[in-house]
Amino acid sequence: MLGGVDRPTYGRVMIDNTDIYSLNETQLAVFRRRQIGLIYQFYNLIPVLTVEENITLPMLLDQHKVDKKQLKDIVDALGLSDRLNHLPNQLSGGQQQRVSIGRALISNPSIILADEPTGNLDSKNSSEIIDLLKLFNKMLNQTLIIITHDERIALQADRVISIEDGRIAKDEVIRP
Repeated sequence: MLGGVDRPTYGRVMIDNTDIYSLNETQLAVFRRRQIGLIYQFYNLIPVLTVEENITLPMLLDQHKVDKKQLKDIVDALGLSDRLNHLPNQLSGGQQQRVSIGRALISNPSIILADEPTGNLDSKNSSEIIDLLKLFNKMLNQTLIIITHDERIALQADRVISIEDGRIAKDEVIRP
């Protein structure tokens, strides 16, 4: 099973020169943690961890030393410098989503998957989150995949793949 889905019996899926279908479950879990940053609609922050601890959690799970400069750069860009010692319940929804973005970025993954990253936010925070995702996409040269039902967000992408009933209905390049 690959994240709850049966693996195909043929073909390859290459991410950062790694065929993910050649990995066993343990290797796949480590690969996902290191190479795929996840941003969820519902933030999925650990309530007893501070902002800093939530952001650095992937590094700590791998027993890697946190690059303090990188952490500072991410936190500054996300506007969370004055919130590092706060718990998630002491933050607004927009701030919690910024923490989620920071956690997705801290390990420099090849791919960022954002599942309805603005679904629980007002229009002002939604716009700011999308602007931040686009900024980091350009700065860090990572593949950014946003899953959204919001056409305004989709139309800001370079490419839009529309899925209907589990099948690709349309694949459009918006910006070459």
